Amino acid sequence: MGLFSLFNKEIAMDLGTANSIVIYNDQVVIDEPSIVAVNKNTGKIAAVGKKAQVMVGKTDNKNIETIRPLKGGVIADFEMAQHLIRELIKAANVSRSFMPPALRMVICIPSGITNVEERAVLESAEQAGAKEIRLIHEPMAAAIGIGIDVLEPYGHMIVDIGGGTAEIAVISLGGIVCNNSIRIAGDEFNENIVEYMRKQHNIVIGERTAEQVKISVGAAVSELENPPEEHATLGRDLLTGLPKEILVNYKEVVHAIDKSITRIEQAILDTLSATPPELAADIYKTGIYLAGGGALLRGLDQRISSKTRLKVHIADDPLRAVARGTGIALKNFNEFAFLIK
Repeated sequence: MGLFSLFNKEIAMDLGTANSIVIYNDQVVIDEPSIVAVNKNTGKIAAVGKKAQVMVGKTDNKNIETIRPLKGGVIADFEMAQHLIRELIKAANVSRSFMPPALRMVICIPSGITNVEERAVLESAEQAGAKEIRLIHEPMAAAIGIGIDVLEPYGHMIVDIGGGTAEIAVISLGGIVCNNSIRIAGDEFNENIVEYMRKQHNIVIGERTAEQVKISVGAAVSELENPPEEHATLGRDLLTGLPKEILVNYKEVVHAIDKSITRIEQAILDTLSATPPELAADIYKTGIYLAGGGALLRGLDQRISSKTRLKVHIADDPLRAVARGTGIALKNFNEFAFLIK
C-alpha cells in the first residue's frame, strides 16, 4: 500500500430504503438494514443496522426509538441519515491509518429523485465525513451490476424493485433514455400483507413479521411449479387481544399484493410506450432485466413476461446488483465518469 492510498479511500454505497450496502476494495464489507435506534433521553445512537432491527416493535417508546431515515428511496430524516452513513463508514474500517483518510464516495440514488432530495443525500454524506461525493442513478448502477454494457448503442430495460421504489428505465449509450420511478416496492408489499392479515384473519402483525411472510411465501402468481410450504405467522388476535398463530400460504400473499404488482406492471407498460421505436426493437430482442429484492418474488418474472410478452431475466444476486454496479463505476471511475453526477 502506497502513501497516497493511506490518505485517500474510495467506497461505494447503496443507501437503500430497506438495506444499505458498502463496497470497499472491491468487497462488500457492510450489508445492514437501514435502521437507527436512538435514545430519546440522551439523543445518543443506541444501535445501527441489524442490532437496531431486532429492536423494531420491541422497544420502550419512552426511551428507545427505532428510525428508518429513508422512506420511498429518499432521505426522510436528515439527522438520522447522517448518523447512519457515519456509522456505516466507521463499520467499514476505512480509516485504520494514523490520520483520517480523504473519502471519495459514489452513492446511488433513485432516478426520480428531486434536486432537494439529491442535495439531502450529498449533505448527509458530507456531514458524515466524505470529502468528495458523486451520485449515480440506481437503474444505471443496476445495469452495470448485472453485466450489461451500458455504453453500447443498444437499448436495455431495467426494472429495479427495492424497498422504497420501483425504478424502471431504458438505457442506451450510457444514458437513461426514458424512466419511471414509483414508490411501490418492498415496503408497500409489507403494508399490503399487514392489511390483509388484519382484514382476513383478524390478526395484527408487525412490519418485521410481514417481511418474513413475504420472504417465506411471497409470490406474484397463484400457480407455482414448486410452491413454498405454509408459513406459521404470529400476531395479536383483534378479538381477544391474545397472541395467535395462523398458517399463511403463498396464494394469500398473491392476493394481498396483487394491486401493488399491477401498478408496477402498468409503470413498465408506460415506460415501454414512451420508448423510441429503435430501442423498443432492441428490448424485444434482449428482454427485461429484474434487479432488487422484489425480483426474488416467486413468479414475478413470468407475470411481467405474460403482461409485456417479452423475455424477463432475473439478475444474479439481485439484492446486490445496484451495489455491485456502484462499486464497478467507482473502480472504473474514468470510464464511467460521465455517468456519475
